[in-house]
Amino acid sequence: MPTRKANAKWEGDLQSGNGHMAVESGAFSGAFSFHSRFEDGEATNPEELIGAAHAGCFSMALSNLLAEAGHTPDRVETTADVTLEMLEDGGPTITKIHLTTEGSVPGLDEAAFQDFVDKAKVGCPVSKALAGPDITVDATLTS
Repeated sequence: MPTRKANAKWEGDLQSGNGHMAVESGAFSGAFSFHSRFEDGEATNPEELIGAAHAGCFSMALSNLLAEAGHTPDRVETTADVTLEMLEDGGPTITKIHLTTEGSVPGLDEAAFQDFVDKAKVGCPVSKALAGPDITVDATLTS
């Protein structure tokens, strides 16, 4: 399976600087700033992109589980609310991600749907990543 890439560049200090993020495929490229991350400024932010990735991954995982069990959904739509809070002992921290999903699955009852949702929650690769992947860094200082 391929390794996916994205990049980000930040210029300046935290509050008055600015940044740009992009994904390798070219499907997304956008600006971000202190104001778009910690206030209500225009542009995107890392938490919004994490939310989009998690909602997309979860929807795909749930759809796959349903289809594999013979319940191909007409539609699965998920929204992710990513909460960023300032913690006294850890600075800005993502403290919670709440997924809200709605599925249109002919012939499936609510209890069975909830069982599939629970399995997708723990099986989605982004859910797994957010639970604590091994993060490595290669760094080079340039002049």
